[in-house]
Amino acid sequence: MALDKAIDQFGPSDSAKDSGNLKGRADFTDLELGLARVRSAIRKAAHNSVKASNGNLHAKIYRNPEAFYQSYMEMERRFKIYVYEEGEIPVVHDGPCKSIYSSEGRFIHEMEHGNNSFRTRNPKAAYVYFLPFSVAQMVKYLYKPNSHDASPLKVFVSDYVRLISGPLASEGNAFLYNTSIRVLCNANSSEGFNPQKDASLPEINLYDGNINPKLRSPPHNNSRPYLAFFAGGVHGPIRPILLNFWKDRDKDLQVHEYLRKDQDYYDIMLSSKFCLCPSGYEVASPRIVEAIHAECIPVILSDHYVLPFSDVLRWEAFSIQVNIMEIPRLKEILLATATSGERYMRLRDNLRAVRRHFVLNQSAQRFDVFHMILHSVWLRRLNIRIR
Repeated sequence: MALDKAIDQFGPSDSAKDSGNLKGRADFTDLELGLARVRSAIRKAAHNSVKASNGNLHAKIYRNPEAFYQSYMEMERRFKIYVYEEGEIPVVHDGPCKSIYSSEGRFIHEMEHGNNSFRTRNPKAAYVYFLPFSVAQMVKYLYKPNSHDASPLKVFVSDYVRLISGPLASEGNAFLYNTSIRVLCNANSSEGFNPQKDASLPEINLYDGNINPKLRSPPHNNSRPYLAFFAGGVHGPIRPILLNFWKDRDKDLQVHEYLRKDQDYYDIMLSSKFCLCPSGYEVASPRIVEAIHAECIPVILSDHYVLPFSDVLRWEAFSIQVNIMEIPRLKEILLATATSGERYMRLRDNLRAVRRHFVLNQSAQRFDVFHMILHSVWLRRLNIRIR
């Protein structure tokens, strides 16, 4: 859910209303009244002419920079997460840190072992409770390849919930189903992803545990001779359309299925103004984050994809979204932006500013991807009222 829409849902009398409903409920009163005050503070910041962010934010990339800044500061001050200690490695308390699923593994490791202030050992002090199992590890160790049978994964999750729920297992399952916040790379709104309570996780491919060295310091003023670039396998419903129209047909649009051995993927990306990011089998693609790091304007070609951090970020300020039906006109659409020097440079400047929100640091740093994921969870927790 967008932060500006969430503010509207908070309502003008939110704090007083919650205060009345929570009196006498010692377990939740302090936490819930604190959240009511947070909602009120965010609402005030959203409409305040005094800029509390004080130059810390590049305003153009945010839906409401002051509301986001206030929410982020409140998160740093208040947000506490209880991590369940039950379960054993490798499926629980662990995750891949050197693959296309690095986002999941690095988040688990940061929560379990990082030097952050968000984890609490006191469950009564927690606003949310983290179930630290890795879906990637579940697939690796529990799923039988090509069986199309997800039941072993479902059984594991059900057993884990029963384990942490104790004698209230059935209640725990029902409560978890209705109020859990799922953080997913495959944030597909047509497949059950609910942006009201679920959060979109950026997909980041760390081949050796780090972003490719060529993307760490991209040249700011290089000529970028190619208009756009894509190279990748043909799968899913969108990529065949893209390659059918543009594969190896235009020197300005470097669209390929596979590159020659003498070609380097990241060199071409750094030489391109736009990076085409079509969905494959899943809506998410690591190309989006790679494009952001390369300062190559992402061109989103996807249906039903809820983009990461879109509750606070204005993706239209640093990317272009092209309707699938417009793929035959792709060059025309991109040329219109590229030849408008002012608009193109504005997108580049904004892309440079948003980059810090998609950086995986070890240890985590303020406003990086770990903190942005936490903020997505925090924002959704603000929208859950425990009565």
